[in-house]
Amino acid sequence: MFTLVLFTLVAGTLANHQLHVHNRCGYEVWVGILGNPLPDGGGYKLAAGASHTTTVTNHWSGRFWGRTHCSGNHCQTGNCGHGPQCSGAGGAPPATLAEITFDAGGSNNQDFYDISLVDGYNLPMSMQPINGYSGSPTSRYCARAGCNSDLNHSCPPELQVHGTGGVIACESACNKFHNPEYCCSGAHNVPSTCPPFHYSQIFKSACPNAYSYAYDDQTSTFTCNGVGTGSTNYDITFCG
Repeated sequence: MFTLVLFTLVAGTLANHQLHVHNRCGYEVWVGILGNPLPDGGGYKLAAGASHTTTVTNHWSGRFWGRTHCSGNHCQTGNCGHGPQCSGAGGAPPATLAEITFDAGGSNNQDFYDISLVDGYNLPMSMQPINGYSGSPTSRYCARAGCNSDLNHSCPPELQVHGTGGVIACESACNKFHNPEYCCSGAHNVPSTCPPFHYSQIFKSACPNAYSYAYDDQTSTFTCNGVGTGSTNYDITFCG
């Protein structure tokens, strides 16, 4: 699984990366952010059709997710226990995640990024570099990571989360059943003992360019090199 690594800001480092977040859903999404240093107070409201640019430091690592059906200090999915700003709190699963680590690849300034369903799914989401080296050493180099399928519609009944308007999210098998073979824990804590399973294959079939379970690295981790530290920017899009 893509590991979220939080880097401490080095004194004097400039904030050079931009993440352009777009809401293409037909409803308001409250954006959650987790990272160090914490941008935008950890989140904000994003109206249907609106966009917002978040600026982060070099070597920043963190995640974005969407919160839906929100009012006051509570959201029915992706809840962080706060209002529009999550203030450093994480989102409650199930929630689709966009994860990124900037400038982690030594002299090549390589970024690592992915869309993850390891904590379940609540809405479609994608992530794509705006700039980076041309060329395509692999199919996951500077390419679009994402899940465009409506997993709420195809979610197995035992994983469905119901709320306003019907099924509003799809649990991961790990969070639902807490079985080691689904969580890749205990005796199943290495790739050889935690192969893809029934529920992860459902997620992977629907969203081949997203993490379906913890050890789905080979087909789900994307990389992109910048022409210098701080030179890459990304689009993160809900429902698109």
